Amino acid sequence: MNAIIDQTAPKLSPKDFASDQDVRWCPGCGDYSILKQVQTVMPDLGRKKEEFVFISGIGCSSRFPYYMDTFGMHSIHGRATAIATGLKASRPELSVWIITGDGDSLSIGGNHFIHLLRRNLDVNILLFNNQIYGLTKGQYSPTSEEGKITKSTPYGSIDHPFNPAALSLGADATFVARSMDRDPKHLQNVIRKGYDHKGTSLIEIYQNCNVFNDGAFEIFTEKSSKKLETLMVEDGQPLLFGENNDKGIILDGFKPKVVDLNNGFSANDLWIHDETDQVKGNILARFFDDPSKEGHLPRPFGVFYRQNRPTYEDGLNAQIQYTIDTYGKGDLDKLIAGKETWTIQ
Repeated sequence: MNAIIDQTAPKLSPKDFASDQDVRWCPGCGDYSILKQVQTVMPDLGRKKEEFVFISGIGCSSRFPYYMDTFGMHSIHGRATAIATGLKASRPELSVWIITGDGDSLSIGGNHFIHLLRRNLDVNILLFNNQIYGLTKGQYSPTSEEGKITKSTPYGSIDHPFNPAALSLGADATFVARSMDRDPKHLQNVIRKGYDHKGTSLIEIYQNCNVFNDGAFEIFTEKSSKKLETLMVEDGQPLLFGENNDKGIILDGFKPKVVDLNNGFSANDLWIHDETDQVKGNILARFFDDPSKEGHLPRPFGVFYRQNRPTYEDGLNAQIQYTIDTYGKGDLDKLIAGKETWTIQ
């Protein structure tokens, strides 16, 4: 497990993780809440502050390392995953966090993103999804819904959007979860679970951009609609939702169906969530219907799937140690020279 409590670590508070930099997001941005929840969780992880590293790419979310009083790096567009890979491979004892957005990680950074997931380094990815390009002032992103009217799609987007959770599961991620900026307790809980996972944890966070895409996730966050439109999944618990938890999900073969617990069904009939079931995890991630359509499924939040699998850095360091034990330490000068040399006249 990732969660090894260092008894020599000083007792810290959320304020210890807040830097002296002025936070420069738009007033009302969902990033403020995410920053607050991360700073709240950090002291509970029982590690020294200098063991945490936050690496970001480009985008509004990528200002994050400036606001954390830890080591960090604001890197380049879509390449935070590559930099984090090098850091974790060379310094496996560090707790490495990748802060990214839907544009940064799923557009220019898409290739690096999927390969980090399949390699399974022990890092934590917080993917801020606001379904828009915020930093560059409101163009559509890889997660924008079809028909989205933006500055770059004045007649509506004709692109089919990415489903980040399904994409991650398709890349064989070992931990996939979803939360939202306006549910602080849930977000804190999911962040802790991601940290505890030994391997790459991917947490998609619905984040409101109140300037360029305000209310994109309102149906999942407002009291008037949240209970009917969200499905909060917990390991070992039935899939219940509704105003009084009076609705649930059953599987008809491999097809999920909504049933009414006031009409011939009980909690014992429902799908029981198992975080280690890959098939059902993929089905759950596909609960991605347009909320405006009649008969749609509620949007799930929580841990969809987790799997224990060896990490990349453990395999790399074991391979290096085996080579040293078997052949001894290498000679860099001899390696560079190779078996053939040329003299330039």
